[in-house]
Amino acid sequence: MEKFNIIQSTCLPIAIDNNNTDNIIPARFLAFTTRDPKFYGDAFMHDIRYNADGTPVADFVMNQAPFNETPSKGNREIIIGGANWGSGSSREHAAWAIAGYGIRVVISSSFADIHRNNLLNCFVLPVIVSKEFQQELFATVAENPNAEVKVDLPNQTVTNLTTGNSEKFEINSYKKYCLENAYDDIDFLLSNKDKIEAYEAK
Repeated sequence: MEKFNIIQSTCLPIAIDNNNTDNIIPARFLAFTTRDPKFYGDAFMHDIRYNADGTPVADFVMNQAPFNETPSKGNREIIIGGANWGSGSSREHAAWAIAGYGIRVVISSSFADIHRNNLLNCFVLPVIVSKEFQQELFATVAENPNAEVKVDLPNQTVTNLTTGNSEKFEINSYKKYCLENAYDDIDFLLSNKDKIEAYEAK
């Protein structure tokens, strides 16, 4: 996994309040045993993105230029989401889908707690901002689809580079450390192997 520091990117606005995990990845995709990121990335928002016959839903933002661009360094790596993002079932696959699609940050005014933790475990940073700032970001991207947002993990700030407005966000210090070092829980334990062995030796 890539270490987190500062993410500066154009955004993908998904202005759906209560965007539940069944929207994020439909239940039928949970039956597969693969952990291929592309498989789950392709399933991200599948039944909102596509009609039953597989054709794209023309009026959904992910099928409209320039928001249909594949996320890449500095390009559509940040989702601006509606309130209560990730509500519904606790399926970890929803976080796999977001990460597999190429998203590194999701900004919302609120998250479902379990989904927020699942995102962190998949090296996707959930950022909680005020409703006012969330709406400002939506308005900025609506006016200029190529507007950029900067998310500074070390300083825990998110900045609208168009207006210059910024807000602080909270994050668990352990999860922050893991993101900054590209550690999952096992990596963290292994990084402390010498300390653990020294303790056991006593």
